[in-house]
Amino acid sequence: MEFGYIIAGFVVGMLVGLTGVGGGSLMTPILVLFFHIKPALAVGTDLLYASVTKSVGIFAHGKLGNIDWKIVRLLAFGSVPASILTTLYLRNQDIASDAAVNTIKFWLGIALLVTSLSVLFRNQLVKFSNKEHLVNEKWTPYLTVILGLVLGALVTLTSVGAGALGVTALLIIYPRRAINTIIGSDIAHAVPLTLVAGLGHASIGTVDYNLLGTLLIGSIPGIWIGSHLSSKMAEHWVRIALALILIFVGLKLVFH
Repeated sequence: MEFGYIIAGFVVGMLVGLTGVGGGSLMTPILVLFFHIKPALAVGTDLLYASVTKSVGIFAHGKLGNIDWKIVRLLAFGSVPASILTTLYLRNQDIASDAAVNTIKFWLGIALLVTSLSVLFRNQLVKFSNKEHLVNEKWTPYLTVILGLVLGALVTLTSVGAGALGVTALLIIYPRRAINTIIGSDIAHAVPLTLVAGLGHASIGTVDYNLLGTLLIGSIPGIWIGSHLSSKMAEHWVRIALALILIFVGLKLVFH
């Protein structure tokens, strides 16, 4: 079984390296559907897994000057309190009950379906936003905090949303910012968010540390290989394949 976890970590890590998407979007449903890990335990373990893997991205993007710390602070201002409140909500639930399991699976499926749409139609959404001037610049700080609130709750409940959803929404809110700055800022924000959410899950006993370590054994070389292959592969088709997988898995979770 441990070998299977290493392979899962490697595959997900390689997809993250290739597309920048796939961490929470794939790891949690893989753990739930294929390894039959309890949903709350899969979410909690994946959150700490994400905080470790994405922390490497902070150093890389920081050195390149790709992080706008003002955006990071605004996102965190909304996401950290939302994550804490969501953890408190989970603490007061019987997370082992069938009702709680079904609720987490349902919202995980919804998050995956929305993520798949953002992966498929990101470019079209950004072009439409730029053309129609959907966002007035004076509202950007408030919208960024609201986005943080949504991501904080969603990520803590499902471990999904910090990547594809965050980047797509930020591209719409900040249409004049370079894509590298948006991605770097999103990764920088994802680290404290997933760390706070992961520690919250640890406090209620929904983190498997042995599983976490095994996944990292596979994911670290997977990310390295995926990053080096990204310039040699047609990333567009990889993203389409990933989106179709997310749609299939999301529907399976929603209508389980």
